[in-house]
Amino acid sequence: MKNEVEIKAQKIYKWDLYKKFIKITFLLLLIVISIVYLVLYIVYQGGRFTVTLDKNLSNRKSVYLTENGKISGRARELRADTIDYMDNISINWLPENIDSVKDGSHNGDNYIAYTFYVINSGNEDVHYWYEIDIDDTILNVDEAIRIMIIKNGERVVYAKKSRVTGGAETGTKAFVSNSMAVLEQRTNFKPKSKDKFTVVVWIEGDDPECKNDLLGGEIKLHMDITEEHVDNNKKLKIKE
Repeated sequence: MKNEVEIKAQKIYKWDLYKKFIKITFLLLLIVISIVYLVLYIVYQGGRFTVTLDKNLSNRKSVYLTENGKISGRARELRADTIDYMDNISINWLPENIDSVKDGSHNGDNYIAYTFYVINSGNEDVHYWYEIDIDDTILNVDEAIRIMIIKNGERVVYAKKSRVTGGAETGTKAFVSNSMAVLEQRTNFKPKSKDKFTVVVWIEGDDPECKNDLLGGEIKLHMDITEEHVDNNKKLKIKE
């Protein structure tokens, strides 16, 4: 009888330990899942497109960003509104006057459109670089993404190189690399003048890489405007 009691007591003790282990394991998993969810929320809901100005340009050169084209609205960072879902469309479906519809965010059903200004309120000519970097992409959606930049009325469309030809897609300028879509320099930016930018992002349905495999994909982009371009691959600074 005594042995039976001891055996039962041991079983109960082991069962209690097992239940505690399960509870602790479940709690730890819940904490890990919560942390992962929080990180993903910050990464993907914290804004998929921002425009940031180099502090050297604003502090030393008196160059500013603004959504309304006026110095009163000057800022060093601008954030565009995003859309939750983007289906593929054709470039021909975009409004012809997309760069003059309104300032700030003016997204359509299946595209992101953002208009802003760079203002030189200083007393000297300025050269600056503007680049659009790809921070992250899911399900290779960047294969069919198009980025159009309209600067002072002049349009350039950028796309990833064709997998078939290895060259630029028809009617586009090729991405600089897998992590950088756009890199351009603006020279002789005169005092008391302003540059108007409209950035449009969409999925091009006529791209050969626009397939069902892209469904559920996401992309996060940001734009930097700097006095110098830093080549992260060569650890080299380019300044003019």
